[in-house]
Amino acid sequence: MSAGPVLVFVEVRADGVKRASLEAISEGARLARTLGTTCAAIVVAADPSGAAGQAAEFGASLVYTAADARLKNYAPEAYAKAVVAARAASKADTLLFSATSMGKDLSPTVAALLRTSVAADCVEIKVEGGRVKGRRPVYAGKATILVSFATPPAVFSLRPNVFRAEKSATGPARIEKLALDLSDADFRSAAREIVATLKGKIELTEAATIVSGGRGFKGPENFHLRDKLAEALGAAVGTSRAVVDAGWRPYPEQVGQTGKTVSPTLYVAAGISGAIQHLAGMSSSKVIVAINNDPEAPIFKLATYGLVGDLFEVLPILTEEAKQALGK
Repeated sequence: MSAGPVLVFVEVRADGVKRASLEAISEGARLARTLGTTCAAIVVAADPSGAAGQAAEFGASLVYTAADARLKNYAPEAYAKAVVAARAASKADTLLFSATSMGKDLSPTVAALLRTSVAADCVEIKVEGGRVKGRRPVYAGKATILVSFATPPAVFSLRPNVFRAEKSATGPARIEKLALDLSDADFRSAAREIVATLKGKIELTEAATIVSGGRGFKGPENFHLRDKLAEALGAAVGTSRAVVDAGWRPYPEQVGQTGKTVSPTLYVAAGISGAIQHLAGMSSSKVIVAINNDPEAPIFKLATYGLVGDLFEVLPILTEEAKQALGK
């Protein structure tokens, strides 16, 4: 594979660039340095100016912008058209997306238009023998495989919270506007409104710390114990599929193969036995603390620290200790 440029898709929200995209840009810049090439970014938005500046701060030396009032919210066909145009302009051999909800939808669409495929949800990007390769989990996280592409372009999506977002000292980037011919047909499907269902709470996929609760809480009325510990730690809250299926907690909190995949620095699993489905969604957490009254619970095999005990006794103690340690 030739060392062509690296192109990163930048996901924009109302409050700026999504953190997972900043991680992808930083990784793209690192990869470009390894390959001896450049890192470019593509920003698609109604007003991409602010996001373009952020992309430059985190390592993009060239930023393509696609501006149109209709691009305020995500429209798969239009966004894919913009990314393909940026790829044509940059002649990029490698495309990076963040594996967010948008990235998981957009990356295969772009790959199909470029007649290639996607190495999805990668936890590592490396260069071997001049080829860019991505390591991704398989078999519900029980193993990983290293994926490469026979011919460019190579398309990868990166798992959020795995790669480090670092500001670059490369200076301002060159901004290049893409001239897109967008028609109504490019907006046949589009997001009309984004509603925050967990208003005021930390987004699970971007959280550095998560406190999750399972069936061990015995009922919805006891989840305040989880929430109090999360508040003390400044953490997001998660739960298992069994809890959601029982109607105790809403689906947006679900961590697992059919829920959200997370990679926090600290994951506290209280009252969660550790079914394969749940482990698939959090096994890449850097530090895992398991609290369960069953010493044979599968979660302990994965845990960095395990505590066999009654969560109704343990969590209040942990919450008070956290408050004292953090001065709350």
